[in-house]
Amino acid sequence: MSADSRAGRLKQLAREAIEGCRERLLAVSDDLQRHPETGFREHHAAATVAGWFTELGLPFESGLSVTGVKARMTGRSAGPAVAVLGELDALVLPGHPLADPVTGAAHACGHHAQVASMLGAAVGLAAVREHLDGDAVFFAVPAEESVQLEWRRELVRSGELRHLVGKADLIARGAFDDVDMAMLCHTAGQGAPPLSVGDSHNGSVVKKVRFTGRASHAGSSPWHGVNALKAATLAISAIDAQRDTFRDEDAVRVNAVMVHGGDAPTAVPDRAELEIVVRARSLEALRGACAAVDRAVRAGALALGAVVTTESTLNYLPHHQDPALVELARANGAALLGPSAVAAGRHRGASTDMGDLGEVMPVLHPFASGATGDAHSVDYQVTDHASAALDPAVLMAWCVIDLLNDGAGTARSVLAARGARRTTAQYAALRAEFDALTCYDGARGEERGPEGEL
Repeated sequence: MSADSRAGRLKQLAREAIEGCRERLLAVSDDLQRHPETGFREHHAAATVAGWFTELGLPFESGLSVTGVKARMTGRSAGPAVAVLGELDALVLPGHPLADPVTGAAHACGHHAQVASMLGAAVGLAAVREHLDGDAVFFAVPAEESVQLEWRRELVRSGELRHLVGKADLIARGAFDDVDMAMLCHTAGQGAPPLSVGDSHNGSVVKKVRFTGRASHAGSSPWHGVNALKAATLAISAIDAQRDTFRDEDAVRVNAVMVHGGDAPTAVPDRAELEIVVRARSLEALRGACAAVDRAVRAGALALGAVVTTESTLNYLPHHQDPALVELARANGAALLGPSAVAAGRHRGASTDMGDLGEVMPVLHPFASGATGDAHSVDYQVTDHASAALDPAVLMAWCVIDLLNDGAGTARSVLAARGARRTTAQYAALRAEFDALTCYDGARGEERGPEGEL
């Protein structure tokens, strides 16, 4: 029997195993959709995954970066390790019809279907594990979404977390050191093709900015004050003035909200706070956009003579997929759904911590259909769990079979083409480049040491 015929037979066995577990997998996707939990708090979802791993007889670790659960399926011989991921967390959208009435959490991005697809891939690969030359790793990962950041910052300051998002924290802790490449299948919004392969995403930096001025009576002696609110509004205007200086191909996005603008209109505001997210398609573009925002922030402080303190944190690195894995997924997607169902990927202005994982290993991140509404909105719901979870389970199982079948030659060629792996220390240094706490004194027109924590 030829290698292609053997792979085809293994894929058929894996698909049959997944189809045999169809109703249970669809029920998992639906159950998790109705029990949403935000990042680093996904205890119900983690327990669900752990139960499946126990049933499959897979040894696993739990409590990784608080709630992560990781299992390993060894093949017939040693070889590369390919991870299939499922993201555990939900967003905060209290207006969503399936939102948790207490926490406001809601699955408006389809992560629950990812978890079901990861479990389905485990079911399928368990049926053929004795033919795999390498290991399949199944990893339920926490906190992909960038929400509840102030709470997470406190966890970082206390040492409980190292980073604000899940995969970055897992990488820093060495949880991916024994994995060679990784994949997950995300659910897209309404109108998406059955399968999109090859998409890229922006990286992003979060800036927490505090302007400190001097309070005074707004009616009788405003000249004695330093208006922190006006310094902040000038900074926002200066950021807006930068927009036509950003190149279209860099896909720069800068979004700011004012979270505090004063305590009463009768007093000159002595404190104003902004939350700013800076996104861009490449590291170079992200550096340039962050520098432009920092200049705008300092300009607002300089104009009013206020002090501005900025805490910058790299949220996500830009995300680019491995070309060989993309071609593998396209071929398997065409075989599974038909060639016309597979669309070429595009660049998306959103961000994902798969970009961080892509800095240290080859990654694959296709999008599947099955949802209505717009992602991250109150009208988003997965309504076709088969398209969102079952088909991706088959797709990823097939990709792993191609990678680890017949001596794992395909996996080894992907790794050889990628070249030397970025070490955990190199990854940490890259993130540290964007993380900073700075203070600019507008009255003196100079940088100075930060005055205490934000």
